[in-house]
Amino acid sequence: MGLKTYLGRAGAAYLAALMIGQSGMAFADPLGLRGASDDEWRFSVSPYLFLPVSTTGTSTIAGASVDIDLNLKDVLSHLNFAASARGEAWKGDFGIIIDTYYVNIGGDESIGLPGPAGGTLGVDVEIRQFWFDLLGAYRVAHGAYDETGRRYSIDLQAGVRYNNLRQTVDADLSVDIGPGAGFQTKLGGTEDWFEPVVGVRGVAEISDRWTIAARADFGGFGVNGDALQWKVIAGFDYRAWERTSVKFGWMFYGIDYSTNRSDGKFAYDVFQTGPYLALTHRF
Repeated sequence: MGLKTYLGRAGAAYLAALMIGQSGMAFADPLGLRGASDDEWRFSVSPYLFLPVSTTGTSTIAGASVDIDLNLKDVLSHLNFAASARGEAWKGDFGIIIDTYYVNIGGDESIGLPGPAGGTLGVDVEIRQFWFDLLGAYRVAHGAYDETGRRYSIDLQAGVRYNNLRQTVDADLSVDIGPGAGFQTKLGGTEDWFEPVVGVRGVAEISDRWTIAARADFGGFGVNGDALQWKVIAGFDYRAWERTSVKFGWMFYGIDYSTNRSDGKFAYDVFQTGPYLALTHRF
């Protein structure tokens, strides 16, 4: 099995899992706590998890592109660590939102080579991604929508996202014909960039404990190599305790990033969809 073949089977799988846990999936409560005054600060923290049941697209390292078509089991089998959380602070109609994400994915494989020389090809794939959103928000509409006093809210968001993406493939070929026979090479590297982000969110109470919400945001717009990075999310919030709720729903996510490095094209163009889970605490 050659390097490109291995990259197609393993490297692409690792790359496709990059977005797990990301993308602002938890809806913090822009309406505020019950009975809270508009003069009071309202805060929420939401650790969350995205579970992509379908990941499709193309990944490219050092000019070699491979197709991606993975299910949730494929993605999770290559995941080493992921963490993500969203925090919001609101006072009146104005809000500040922070959304952060980190993932570490990697794997290695040793492949015995046929032929009289023999030898071994070792391939180590590493994927790390970090991003950080800082957004300002403004509540453009809110109030009660029926005679029971059920509330709704619509807010607009805009800000900046910092992205850091590392994709590397280390290949180490040793041949059984003496010391020093073979080669070692490293492909890919790390790219980081800033990009603008805009978004919109709508929230409506449907009972004393249940809230329905939908959110979409769009980033990149061709800035620093990111043609478009977008999310559409819809789901429910169940307030299980006075200040803590469970969130669940469905998310669609896409990204199209590309740049040129000294060893060739470095890119990923990925679409994912699947459920999300979150736990939100308000204080």
